[in-house]
Amino acid sequence: MRTKYMIVSGFLGSGKTTSMIALSREFNALGMQSAIIANDLGAKNLVDADYTRTKDLEIAEIRGDCICYVTEDLVDHIERLAKGGAQLVMSDIPGSGIGALDHVYIKLKEEYPDQYTLLPFLCLADPERMRLVLPESEDIHLPEEMRFLLNAQLAEADVIALNKVDLLSDEERKKFVDFIKKAYPDAELFEISAKTGEGIHELAQYLMTHESLAEHKEIGYGSKEFDSAEELMCWYNRRVFLSERDGKNIDFNEFVDFLIEEIRNGLIEAKRNVPHLKLFAAGEGEDYLKSSLIGIDYDIEHDKVLQQEYYSLALIINARAVCESDTMAEIIEDALDEACTQFNVKAKTIFLECFGFFDEGRRNGGRSSRY
Repeated sequence: MRTKYMIVSGFLGSGKTTSMIALSREFNALGMQSAIIANDLGAKNLVDADYTRTKDLEIAEIRGDCICYVTEDLVDHIERLAKGGAQLVMSDIPGSGIGALDHVYIKLKEEYPDQYTLLPFLCLADPERMRLVLPESEDIHLPEEMRFLLNAQLAEADVIALNKVDLLSDEERKKFVDFIKKAYPDAELFEISAKTGEGIHELAQYLMTHESLAEHKEIGYGSKEFDSAEELMCWYNRRVFLSERDGKNIDFNEFVDFLIEEIRNGLIEAKRNVPHLKLFAAGEGEDYLKSSLIGIDYDIEHDKVLQQEYYSLALIINARAVCESDTMAEIIEDALDEACTQFNVKAKTIFLECFGFFDEGRRNGGRSSRY
């Protein structure tokens, strides 16, 4: 029996991780044992992977490069998961990534013709990001170049899922649905909320019973517009061990909120933005924190907060920013220093990387950082 494989794409903050978790649970409930591959350009310490593990789902990681460029590694991970019982494997791609239709689907179709059943290529559409591409385009403090990436992701998809519909009024929902149907008529459209579960059953059933044609679509991959957009992005990943200097328990929820607000202020001052900032910390047992920010104009989102106070904690910080890597490193360093001063905390960095897509050494697997 062929292993089923599918890709979940979507712009930064569209809800890929939450959606894959929701879909994986639904696939399992429908009798299709599933597994997830988390993919990111960062080398390690990824919030999404640690967060997914808290949900007792099967997960593997491909780190340090996009799955578009590491086919053998991807195949090896799929096979390992399949040997462990997975009948359906899904993976995401970095939140600004495009080109997986050609570089993953078509390559698997041509080089592994009898090995995989390729399920529809799924792209998640976040209503907030969609405001960038609507005819009455709104200023959401993202560069014009990001419009190209968002359009390309949606154009590449076999299936588009309008996510977070629980946050929309009926009028807003109709506006987005009408636009997607008109702008991307060849894609099947589903309206879902990965958070509440709305539409997940219908989407899962469709994905399980359909296949991708896996045929080339011209989306501008590798074009000047693509390079211009990617050139604006940077990645920041850090694991830091925090401890209260006097050994007293403190509320690390407050610490993290303060840290995020300091990062927001630094970005505003630098006239930059962070389409996705994610922080994760695990306490005792099932106690953990996951907080995120999808831009300087938005409230902090708390997927879960710590239920206990602690005197020490390991914190993971992931940022995908529209900002120069050196500037982003300075903003977070200053924010962390201020938070530590405010809460009488000392910080020991265990791992740190900060790099731009085209930073020197990046293409050869290196990392650029000021540290």
